[in-house]
Amino acid sequence: MEYTRLGDSGLQVSRIILGCMSFGVPDRGAHEWTLTEEQSRPFLEKALEAGVTTFDTADVYSDGTSEEIVGRALGDLARREEVVIATKVNGRMRPGPNGAGLSRAHVMDSIDASLRRLGTDHVDLYQIHRWDPETPIAETMEALHDVVKAGKARYIGASSMWAWQFAKAQSTADLGGWTRFVSMQDQYSLVQREEEREMHPLCLDQGIGVIPWSPLARGKLTRDWDATTARTETDRFGQTLYKQQEEGDRRVAAAVARVAEARGVSRAQVALAWVRQQEAVSAPIVGATKMQHLDDAVASVDLWLDDEELDALESPYVTRENEGF
Repeated sequence: MEYTRLGDSGLQVSRIILGCMSFGVPDRGAHEWTLTEEQSRPFLEKALEAGVTTFDTADVYSDGTSEEIVGRALGDLARREEVVIATKVNGRMRPGPNGAGLSRAHVMDSIDASLRRLGTDHVDLYQIHRWDPETPIAETMEALHDVVKAGKARYIGASSMWAWQFAKAQSTADLGGWTRFVSMQDQYSLVQREEEREMHPLCLDQGIGVIPWSPLARGKLTRDWDATTARTETDRFGQTLYKQQEEGDRRVAAAVARVAEARGVSRAQVALAWVRQQEAVSAPIVGATKMQHLDDAVASVDLWLDDEELDALESPYVTRENEGF
């Protein structure tokens, strides 16, 4: 495993981040395809053995049970100072006022609840899961700053939003003398490259680490385009993605297959290697529901694509609107 700093911050992360949305009680929340705690633990153990040190979850994943499973496993299998735990805030965790969003009230309630579920006194990276148009960004940034100053989070990060919103958040932090975001978790893969237009140049200019979600396009780049899985049949959010340029996406997926066959490696390794080689990217976030998923993710760190392969993978891309915000 390789390690890198998260943008210009001092925080070091593994070059593969294990996405933990796959772990959670299946009948809690909207992820019916998740693995139970008994099924999840071997993945977390194997990831640690492979040198993965960074784990990304969220309070809203399986109604908090993802955080519980991850917290218990890492508490048993690793020393706290050896792992980087990232979680998120914004999603609705209870009905009624202040049960969702990025108000000071919800942020303060949510960090304490996440720490209880994770069984730790701090998270290493606390991320806003999406932009909250109903809360002034100054209120959110000051609240996040107070979370950091209270020792409950070491760093803060953001997730999918427009580049102007991210710039506004950073500027607001600077004006208030508050903690800045060190990372951007956005959707980025060979079939969704729109972040290259504004967000990634902004991140490069500002020293922000990019940790993409869905670097394998919900697995579509790892198999024949029309193939289905238990997740594709039940992932309601995933079913809203990759509808705009399907013919172009099929050509991209076919290019991944050709490069993988020529190299004698899996399609997943090729698609992840491409993401990892992009200048703005610190580390892709990779979920796993089969051990082969984890094996491919770890193996991709040692795969370097040459200019001819990069061109073959990139040339079929068709521009699209951004999605997933």
